[in-house]
Amino acid sequence: MLLLQPLLGMFVALIVLFTAVPLPAQAASSAAVRAYDDVNAIAKDYSGQNLVKAEFSGAKLANANFSGADLRGVVFNGAVLTNANLQKADLSNGIAYLTDLSGADLSDAILTSAMLLKSSFQGAKVTGADFSLALLDRSQALRLCKSASGVNPVTGVDTRESLGCP
Repeated sequence: MLLLQPLLGMFVALIVLFTAVPLPAQAASSAAVRAYDDVNAIAKDYSGQNLVKAEFSGAKLANANFSGADLRGVVFNGAVLTNANLQKADLSNGIAYLTDLSGADLSDAILTSAMLLKSSFQGAKVTGADFSLALLDRSQALRLCKSASGVNPVTGVDTRESLGCP
């Protein structure tokens, strides 16, 4: 019995040593982020898809169809979305920095709390879009105010009001 006590003590000490030492932090796997880099989708159809937190940085998505897509938290940094269909898409909390949205159809889209700085919206359709708490350049917001109208059917927010139109 006396011989077993020291062995048992060492065994317990080893268990405590290996379980009490914190393990190194595990980083999120890059596979958890769905990236669509280097996409050249002239007529790509993403309509109605769940693309939450997807990344389309630098993607060429002219004329792409994202109508009704769940794009919450999506990243479109430096993307080309000219003439893209984003009708009824939910881009809340998304990021579209330095993104070309010229001619895009954002009718009834939800862009609440989206970061849209340094992006171009020339000729974009925003009837019924909700830009509440979105960050976009004042010059772009004023350009959108010229044609903004309607109320978002989901959030009930007036488009002109959400853009801060005078």
